[in-house]
Amino acid sequence: MINMKLIEIEKITLNFGAGKDQKKLEKGFILLKHLTGKTPVKTITQKRIPTWGVRPGLPIGCKITIRDKEIIKDMIKRFLKAKNNELKERQFDCNGNVAFGIHEYIDIPDVQYNPDVGIIGFETCITLKRPGFRIKKRKTQKRKVGKKHCITKEEAIEFMKKEFSLKVENE
Repeated sequence: MINMKLIEIEKITLNFGAGKDQKKLEKGFILLKHLTGKTPVKTITQKRIPTWGVRPGLPIGCKITIRDKEIIKDMIKRFLKAKNNELKERQFDCNGNVAFGIHEYIDIPDVQYNPDVGIIGFETCITLKRPGFRIKKRKTQKRKVGKKHCITKEEAIEFMKKEFSLKVENE
C-alpha cells in the first residue's frame, strides 16, 4: 500500500537567463547541454518591455526539465555540493519547491571548464510532489489538491535534510 504522505522529487529544472544578449544565450545553451547531455529549449518573451529592450518573440533564455529519477538524485547531490550542502530557508517556497542558483558551473564536482562557455552560472529548481498530485494536471475532472495534502515549507526542508544531508540556514 502506498503512503500518500510520502514526498518524492517530481522534476528538476535548469534555467539560464541571458536577456537580449544572444551570444550569452548561446553559451548558456551549450552549458545546459554539457551538464545534462540533452538539448535545452529556448524561452521566448511574451511581453514588450522597452526599458530592457525586450520585444515579443525574442529568445531571452533557455531551460531543460529532467524527470528521470536516477539522474535527478545524482544531479541534486552534485549541485548541492557546489553550494557546500547549505541553502537558506528563503530558497524554499510555500508549496514545497526549492530554487537556488549556482554562480559558477565549475564549482560542480566532475564538471570541467569549457572555454567556449567561459564562467557563467544558472538556476536550479527542484519540484516536489506526493502521490495524488496528478489530480491537478489530468485532462478530465481536474481538482485542486487538498490543503492537508499540500507540501509545506517545513516538510520540504525536512525532506531535503533527510534525503541529501542538507543544512538550512535561518535568516
